[in-house]
Amino acid sequence: MLSHTLVLEVGIAVLLVAIVGLLANKLRFSVIPFFIIIGMVVGQHAPQIGYIDLTFTESKPFIDFMGRLGVLFLLFYLGLEFSVGRLMRSGKSIVTGGLVYVFLNFISGVLIGWLMDLPFKEMMVLCGVMTSSSTAIVAKVLTDLKRTANPETEIIMGMIMFDDLFIAMHISFLSGLILTGGTSFWSVLGTSLLALVFILAFLVLGRKLVPAIDRLLQDKSPELFILIIFSLLFLIAGFSETIHVAEAIGALMAGLVFADSRYLRKIEGVIAPYRDFFGAMFFFSFGLSIDMYTLGGAVGWATLAAVVTIIGNVASGYFAARFAGRKPKASFDIGFTLSARGEFSIIMANIGKAGGLLPVLQSFVVVYVLILSIVSPLLTKESRTLWAALFGKDEASLKQKKTLEQLEQSVGNRGIEDRDLT
Repeated sequence: MLSHTLVLEVGIAVLLVAIVGLLANKLRFSVIPFFIIIGMVVGQHAPQIGYIDLTFTESKPFIDFMGRLGVLFLLFYLGLEFSVGRLMRSGKSIVTGGLVYVFLNFISGVLIGWLMDLPFKEMMVLCGVMTSSSTAIVAKVLTDLKRTANPETEIIMGMIMFDDLFIAMHISFLSGLILTGGTSFWSVLGTSLLALVFILAFLVLGRKLVPAIDRLLQDKSPELFILIIFSLLFLIAGFSETIHVAEAIGALMAGLVFADSRYLRKIEGVIAPYRDFFGAMFFFSFGLSIDMYTLGGAVGWATLAAVVTIIGNVASGYFAARFAGRKPKASFDIGFTLSARGEFSIIMANIGKAGGLLPVLQSFVVVYVLILSIVSPLLTKESRTLWAALFGKDEASLKQKKTLEQLEQSVGNRGIEDRDLT
């Protein structure tokens, strides 16, 4: 039975999320760590003041469901950004840098998992957590720093596209390994192959259905338009869950198909507010599930993992820049930008929680995400200053600066000569 304070508690939760969101914007930080932190602060150890229960005990199942919807909208919108056609056209540009990025980060996860003496399932979750960059934070950082038109941004987005595809496959693998209860190699392999077949078949057949979907959406009222989009999204995500493919992957696949629709911009406009609202509740609900007093044991490992991630990402940025013919200094821009961790790391941590894996994973992910979601944007902002401090200023820029000074001097001398002639 629903509590009579359910609406009040949800209203308080949304208000708290809005307040910390305003604070984050004021400080020009990513909102993700703020949403997680406020969830932890008012979670399990918060007081109850009259009718106001800041532990959100009664409303937590509903808030968790809102967070579940947030995952679907986040992944669906991500799919809208990267159409199947665009993925196919990108080809080599995303494979080279993306392979290096995934390899270095996955190996880093294996290393940290080995040092922590984690069992195989926990280690696989950790590898996924450490390999998944936050598309939301990366996009916001590039926009805030006005770097969207920079040459290295194309490399960054290509690597993220490849990483997102890898994460889609890895989530499917984790679902087979952890959620279906498969204990043998063959059962896990069978579930993973089923997920792969579903994804490939959906991408191939889905593109052929785009014209029919466009006809269905043509000249529809706003109410019918949004009902059609939502019904297809939830049906696809729900069906994928029934065949042991994570519902988040179903939402991503739906977005990839809709990305080829001629109504793409309208669909994005409809989905964006739901993505932002339910996405915020997803991070808040994740924070609610964390006991702050259990984080202490994970701080050291998470800090070490964050340092390893940054170093590995700078290394992958160096190789990606080299493959693309960019200067080595672009490695700092690429590596620091891609070091942000957020939504996908938390999604995989939730898979581990649903599968009853060791609680240390949840604590590790909280600290790890908080560190990198704060440090990565700061490092990205100062990437060129750090490069200049460590390796000196680029020779080309020095020459350019000297040339400008010479031009100014030349103009000044010419002005003096003109005055002397007069």
